[in-house]
Amino acid sequence: MAKVDLIMPKMGESIIEATILKWSKNVGDKVELDETVLEIATDKVDSEIPSPVEGTLSEILFKEGDVVAVGKAIARIETGAASADTAPPAEERKEIPVKESPVPAPIEEVPHVPASQPATTTGSVTSLPVKGRGKSDKFYSPLVKNIAAKENIALTELDSLIGSGANGRVTKRDILSYIDNRSSNGASNESHNVTVSPAKNTPSNSSSTTTSGMVSMGGADEVIQMDRMRKLIADHMVMSKHTSPHVTSFIEVDVTNIVNWRTANKDLFLKKYGQKITYTPIIIEAIVKGIRDFPMINVSVDGDNIIVKKNINIGMAAALPSGNLIVPVIKNADRFNMNGLAMEVNDLATRARANKLKPEDIQGGTFTMTNVGTFGNVMGTPIINQPQVAIMAAGAIRKKPAVLETPDGDVIAIRQMMFLSLSYDHRVVDGFLGGSYLRRVGDYLEAFDKDQKV
Repeated sequence: MAKVDLIMPKMGESIIEATILKWSKNVGDKVELDETVLEIATDKVDSEIPSPVEGTLSEILFKEGDVVAVGKAIARIETGAASADTAPPAEERKEIPVKESPVPAPIEEVPHVPASQPATTTGSVTSLPVKGRGKSDKFYSPLVKNIAAKENIALTELDSLIGSGANGRVTKRDILSYIDNRSSNGASNESHNVTVSPAKNTPSNSSSTTTSGMVSMGGADEVIQMDRMRKLIADHMVMSKHTSPHVTSFIEVDVTNIVNWRTANKDLFLKKYGQKITYTPIIIEAIVKGIRDFPMINVSVDGDNIIVKKNINIGMAAALPSGNLIVPVIKNADRFNMNGLAMEVNDLATRARANKLKPEDIQGGTFTMTNVGTFGNVMGTPIINQPQVAIMAAGAIRKKPAVLETPDGDVIAIRQMMFLSLSYDHRVVDGFLGGSYLRRVGDYLEAFDKDQKV
């Protein structure tokens, strides 16, 4: 009987470990080729890991909640083939395909670990065994233990933290956020209950940690635990506010020509391309043109450096049936005409709603657009999608009386009007750049050619 190792697959360039969420099979169970054996989670995707062979699950090497490095064996499957009772060498193992369910891609982390503080309690975390167990019933990854040891955080103190990982596991972001909070508030290392909200790139003089306070609840109130995606969204939004000083500018745009063109051509577009034409690709086309004119809006910040992005990758915020949010990305959006953008928008939106996006579909964005008009809102103040420096919101299109300038004088007419808002990072985008860029996008929309062919 041959044994084949089931390997923790690589889920992306920046992913070095994953958490085991649930074993779908038990030791002794039969498994078919490509049948799901377990579910794992990373910061970017939740995935089902299929069996690479047909056989019997003979060993499970890690428990649910354990964090396992990419490339490490997590289980062994016994097959009916007659061969040596050993797994194939690592270099001969083929990468296992996974069924992926993306979640919002968070910013790449730059850990901040404040200076060490003297410990006031005993029971150092360094006494924990390799897998983070022993006197504690909780699992701690080696990285969390190393950080705790460096900061002289006692085991009892670490046990008091309620983490954001699977089954309340304390993650790297959780412990760094807790350390920031302890430093800024001058807290002692004595054991006390703390509910940790993970934070990334959070400055040491501020904190996204929420200490457990007295929350008033009535008998009819319902407590709902955040799902994993909502936790990541919350983390990302708080981190963005801590990272970037937000400024929002607004303009009102006359989009009558766009509305009339779409009304006249939507049936033809559907017949010709098999796709619906919405306002989103038209707005994205104007956004891309504006970025060409103002490339410093398409940047990221790395310490004291400004990274000017040469590719224009437009993220489009999409609401999921669950109520959560995801931002698929149109790569190299400047290479598409409006028809091509419409195809990309519809494809990404359809796959997002069906939970069929791939990890690469939600990575690499350089600028984000969100359509708050979809919900009937006339304007919004969106939060920047880090590490980008700007995000645009398009409001609902509404008929309004507006003043038109004509050769015979000003007149009042009913026009289709829409608010655009731009939130930008005031560290690198000042009012002149942000306002000028927003106005340029509005100008492109107002100059839309209503006679163009589909």
